[in-house]
Amino acid sequence: MRKEKKSLEEVHASVDTTRKTGMFRKLIVFMGPAYLISVGYMDPGNWATDIAGGSQFGYQLIWVLLMSNIMALLLQSLSVRLGVVRGRDLAQACRETYSKPVNFILYLLAEVAIIATDLAEVVGMAIGLQLLFHIPLIWGVLLTFTDTFILLFLINKGMRKMEAFILALVGVIGLAFFVEMVFAKPDMTELARGFIPNIPNSSALYIAIGIIGATVMPHNLYLHSSLVQTRNFKRTRVDIRSALRFNFLDSTVALNMAFFVNAAILILAAATFYQAGMFHVTEIQDAYKFLSPLMGTKWAAILFAVALIASGQSSTLTGTLAGQIVMEGFINFRIQPWARRMITRSLAIIPAIVTLLYFGESYTGKLLVLSQVVLSMQLGFAVVPLVHFVSDKTSMGKFVIKLPLKIISWLIALIIITLNIKLVFEELHLWFAQTHYPLLLSLLVVPLVAVLILLMLYLVLFPIVKKAKIKKSNFIHSGIPELQLTTKPLYRKIMVALDFSAADGAVMKHALALGNHETEFLFVHVVESAAALVFGDETNDLETEDDSERLRKFVARISKMGFKADTRVGYGNPKVLLPEFAKEFGANLLILGAHGHGWFKDLLFGTTIEKVRHKVNIPVLIVRK
Repeated sequence: MRKEKKSLEEVHASVDTTRKTGMFRKLIVFMGPAYLISVGYMDPGNWATDIAGGSQFGYQLIWVLLMSNIMALLLQSLSVRLGVVRGRDLAQACRETYSKPVNFILYLLAEVAIIATDLAEVVGMAIGLQLLFHIPLIWGVLLTFTDTFILLFLINKGMRKMEAFILALVGVIGLAFFVEMVFAKPDMTELARGFIPNIPNSSALYIAIGIIGATVMPHNLYLHSSLVQTRNFKRTRVDIRSALRFNFLDSTVALNMAFFVNAAILILAAATFYQAGMFHVTEIQDAYKFLSPLMGTKWAAILFAVALIASGQSSTLTGTLAGQIVMEGFINFRIQPWARRMITRSLAIIPAIVTLLYFGESYTGKLLVLSQVVLSMQLGFAVVPLVHFVSDKTSMGKFVIKLPLKIISWLIALIIITLNIKLVFEELHLWFAQTHYPLLLSLLVVPLVAVLILLMLYLVLFPIVKKAKIKKSNFIHSGIPELQLTTKPLYRKIMVALDFSAADGAVMKHALALGNHETEFLFVHVVESAAALVFGDETNDLETEDDSERLRKFVARISKMGFKADTRVGYGNPKVLLPEFAKEFGANLLILGAHGHGWFKDLLFGTTIEKVRHKVNIPVLIVRK
């Protein structure tokens, strides 16, 4: 059985809030997670839907942006509540509640949403690079691989530095569009009328659903429930209530900033393209090209491109974190962040390259809008479980959401699901009308749609048809376990890994302190020479002989002190051999030495400790020199 991990383990509870006093200082230290979330609400996918909505329908769809922002604020507050109260992200809560088949489907849907998000970042970044530096779009797409190294650098610098970097990018975007708004001079009367709900036609519905999908992004619900756990606070009711309040203020400020950016893009498109009779500007490149002549200044287009690059880069970083959370939460599987980034980015680049090569650059806008519609269609599969979890009194205790909020939450979920079902059936009707292979389409698409509809019904009715096995939070069940003191040693068999370095002294000190004269010790050394990696235990070089002799002398000294000790030498990869030796010995405890080397060596050589501790089901003590 694998050990349960903390969400985003590298930065979990890494920001201390307990030493801060006063309302303002507390708020400052809690601020940050929502700004990482907000970049998902102003990514290049949003730009595509906002530009399409503004150019085709003027100010008429700005009410959809406002409604989406209110929905986003409420749903993100529910996500925060889940993370703060239960100490679980949304993916972990799903894994603890639903069966393996259901979780696997939810995991696949979440991955599709993250790939769709990353697709928008890839295309948006590539377009921004093309606009500023005049490089071919396909080369811009390939260059987006490089942001992987920016993520690796930031995640090793700590959570606060990553948040500061993202906040700086958000500031660039906000400032750019504030200046754009001054240039645009929108019609304030028409703008005010745009807040009256109205869907002119089916094309507007498609754009509206794309706006909802681009604004209330499903991966942000997984991400926010994890990011709030980077704050370390006392687990009392008062402090949990305080954490919820500060996180809500953080979300309110950050998401309203995102609403301002999205509204500015739509208003910009309405005040320029729609007013000029250019009703079909859906490509970001066209928007860039037409801005300067329509607004009378070259800075309009330059600011637009700079903001686009900042938007794509910031959204890429948060998308990577969301991917890690989803993979670890749903299937309890962890890989290095750079590998996760490469996999997601590769899957996003493929459709972008296919579109560019087969359809040409003129279809990138349509690809962006489609990616946001895909996001919206997946949204219900994240929202319904979330509402169930925060409505469950068993797991949430006194922090369960009240009836009015529960009604509003289900109303939002119903709106999202209804709009998506309507869109799906309209799109299917259009596909069947245009295809020359209706039977093939029926065999491929109809079963998939049926499975998704059944899954949605199952999620909605789950607490009724089957009592949910929701794990109760640590806060609610914080009773003291019964203590059974004994004079017997806790660990009867201790395996100690030595590598004849400066860390061995500290390792031995801890090992002998945890055992007594009845404890059996096994001292292990793994030879990692080139010959050992190739020839294994047939190796007979000078280094191997020297290591074996040193280990025997080392253990002979321990035996004279009255301890039961034995030795074993391995040849090859310690990540593989140490778990095998521990299992064969029947160890109760494994002790390893850590050297604290930098991230570059970890990236190049990998970390033995991380691999070993995930392969054994016994306690692992890591000792630094």
